Amino acid sequence: MRKLSSATRVVALGAVAAVALAGCSAGGNEGTESGSAEIRVWLVGTDTPEEARDLLKETFEEENPGSTLVIEEQSWTGLVDLLTTSLSGSDSPDIVEVGNTQAAAFTSAGAFLDLTEHYEDLGGDDLLPGFVEAGTYEDTFYAAPLYSGSRLVFYKKDALEAAGLSVPTSLEEYISNAEELAAANPGKSGLWWPGQDWYNALPFIWENGGEIAVADGEEWDAQFSSDESIAGLEQVQQLMTTASLAPKDGNETNPQVGYCEGTTLQLSAPSWVKWSILAPADAEAPGCPEEEANLGVYALPGADGGAAQVFAGGSNVAISANSENPELALEALKIILGDEFQTIYGENGLVPAKLSLAETLGTDEVAQASTAAAGNARLTPASPKWADVEAAGLLQDFFVKIAQGGDIPSLAEQLDADIEGILNG
Repeated sequence: MRKLSSATRVVALGAVAAVALAGCSAGGNEGTESGSAEIRVWLVGTDTPEEARDLLKETFEEENPGSTLVIEEQSWTGLVDLLTTSLSGSDSPDIVEVGNTQAAAFTSAGAFLDLTEHYEDLGGDDLLPGFVEAGTYEDTFYAAPLYSGSRLVFYKKDALEAAGLSVPTSLEEYISNAEELAAANPGKSGLWWPGQDWYNALPFIWENGGEIAVADGEEWDAQFSSDESIAGLEQVQQLMTTASLAPKDGNETNPQVGYCEGTTLQLSAPSWVKWSILAPADAEAPGCPEEEANLGVYALPGADGGAAQVFAGGSNVAISANSENPELALEALKIILGDEFQTIYGENGLVPAKLSLAETLGTDEVAQASTAAAGNARLTPASPKWADVEAAGLLQDFFVKIAQGGDIPSLAEQLDADIEGILNG
């Protein structure tokens, strides 16, 4: 799909708001009176297990005779542009998944249906508070949590033992472990880190006292070029260039491939990657279940010990303001946020949308590490325009240049200027 410019995206989001307001004033979103309709649900990527998808479709159609539910899988790549176009059109999906860092772009534009009066029915104060905040704009609740998952470090136990290393307890030790693993195993990554993966760089910035961008009145001040952030970025470059053999311009998809091939000895990825690693060999994306006993996991350690501040990945879910059947869409959304559906997430290593279901993650190493990481998890800047920063690919391009050995201070100054141009534009 053609990539929209920032200006075009703003105009399109404005159109979404106009359509939503027109629909409300005309009484357009009344639903299908016959009780028969097709509800379209957009899920992104493969994180939602097939079992959960089947449950949603079967339960919805059983509870709403004559209506059908269709799940359409979308890609994270280009999602903001796709949603911007689709939500403002006459063929809008009814329910959409959106990354938690992207939600503000659509809640602020009126692209989603106001769910405030349904807050309690959808889970109320049992919902993940940080994700409720991400889905709320000007005290109006638009997008509910779908699932969360902090990044964890997965490693090969035998490789760590053979190198005479133990699980690190500080960020410095984490860095030295990765370098020693790489040095002891030529041709293998002591830490697999492709250049475009900016999510794993954020903890290094935060742990050194830096920030991405901070609000200064009505303006945003990007801070990748601060002394604190530069210190963290230097550690990132050190790892990318001395410990990782991942493509300098690659992305973070399918991290299980190198792990299962034996060329990746450690990797930092969302908690649910455990299930990608342990997927059956005959799965569409094969894993290596025979490695289960050798698969270790820990929470990224902070600069001064304990768990580091990591990026809280995950998604929100919302009803399009342009849905022709908002009442039926709401019934589907209630199923998505129901205990049975959310339990499937927990049992597959994703943090459920409800606090009361945390125990569904189990008590294994991944569950324990997820709990430790979640306590210090953070989000990206809460600007409605942050999604435009992501869609522009600024961070991916920046870290590719870092991985290629580029000059950090000059690159960071340019990145700050580019980010401020979007956030303050």
